Amino acid sequence: QKYWITNGALHAKHVVVFGQLFTPDGQCHGIHGVLVQIRDDNLNTCPGVTIHEMGHKIGCNGVDNAKLSFERVRAPLANLLNRYSDVTPEGEFSSSIKSPRARFLTVADQLLSGRICIASMCQGGTKASLAIAVRYAATRLAVGASGKSDTPILSYQLQQNALLPLIARTVAINAGLESVKDAWANQKPDGSEHADVVIKCCAIKPVASWNFENVVSICRERCGGQGYLSCNKFGHYLGMAHAACTAEGDNSVLMQKVAKERLTGYNFSSPPERPSDSSSQLDLLLFAIRQKDFLSFVQLGEAMKASAKSREDTYNTWMFHASDLVQQAGAAYGDLLVAEAFADLVHKSPDNVKKVLSDVLLLFLADTVTRDIPFYLTNGVLSSDQINQSLASKQKMINTLAPDTVGLVDSFGLPDELLSAPVARDWIKYNTFDNQGELSGL
Repeated sequence: QKYWITNGALHAKHVVVFGQLFTPDGQCHGIHGVLVQIRDDNLNTCPGVTIHEMGHKIGCNGVDNAKLSFERVRAPLANLLNRYSDVTPEGEFSSSIKSPRARFLTVADQLLSGRICIASMCQGGTKASLAIAVRYAATRLAVGASGKSDTPILSYQLQQNALLPLIARTVAINAGLESVKDAWANQKPDGSEHADVVIKCCAIKPVASWNFENVVSICRERCGGQGYLSCNKFGHYLGMAHAACTAEGDNSVLMQKVAKERLTGYNFSSPPERPSDSSSQLDLLLFAIRQKDFLSFVQLGEAMKASAKSREDTYNTWMFHASDLVQQAGAAYGDLLVAEAFADLVHKSPDNVKKVLSDVLLLFLADTVTRDIPFYLTNGVLSSDQINQSLASKQKMINTLAPDTVGLVDSFGLPDELLSAPVARDWIKYNTFDNQGELSGL
């Protein structure tokens, strides 16, 4: 039985089923994919196939999902997905990939494009949430120094400190996502870059979807009661974010894969070089993020080395004793992936945007480091003075970028028709009549 088959509950006629491939000699050749018909052309369920609707979800109900089960369902040999392996009519197996595990990973890696697509979807929803919250904050007036309601709430430090670091992180993740897309689409034909591409794709989906989830929650709260109305879309985006956190791989499980695959080939002989005392704050923060990645994998590697006496010990350590180290290493790499991609983008950017992008980069780096002050202090990566400097840099960049907040979200290029939330448009006019919280009158 398999759950969450997209489009399976109502309309799909065929599915790809993955299962162990046995040949007539009784030998198992590992997991392969077979195209199986589950409905006929009149959408009637085929014999031996059971299809159930998963039910109403907390979001994304425009997509139907099924749970499927099969009982003695047959498929013709021609339906075997045989790009890498094949079986003759006489039952002889052949494959261009020798190892059963390698065959499985090669087929499973086809999911990588799905993870890139989900990360891209997350970025769209994240940008929309930020644009809605910022537009509202720029037009919602509250009490100012005069005692009158003449001050946009976006001018308050409360709003700026909540929203601007999220904007910076989202811009940075966008740079990271674009670099992953490029790496996936332009791999060398010899496959020498494939392992690195797998790690990047498995990391960017959790990074983008966790950010999406966090951004939606904070933006909804920063819009007050207006953000709680369904028509202002935060509930819709939150449902999408939660779907993204487990679709195409549970985020935390994907971080296990990131940690495992990266640990296997990690170069422990080349630690990051600490910048000189005269280096810029940006260089110091980039070093700190690189050093966290390095130390996280050192700590994880030491824990696994101590348990290398048997496969059982290795399993128990990974699953029951070192889980926090595993997740820390995966997350540290996610931050590094995004930070280095964004720094490279800023370096190559044209002069007319380099200054503002440099400020956004510095805010992202300072925010990333100060999110985990205990790690940087206890591992001797940064001194307490350097932590204080990082906190000061973060606030300085927020203050510097605050006048450009609306411009930053406008740079996402989202048209009004897409931002159909009333609070992102003329919400004052919207509230002049009894709209009953719906979209009528926009």
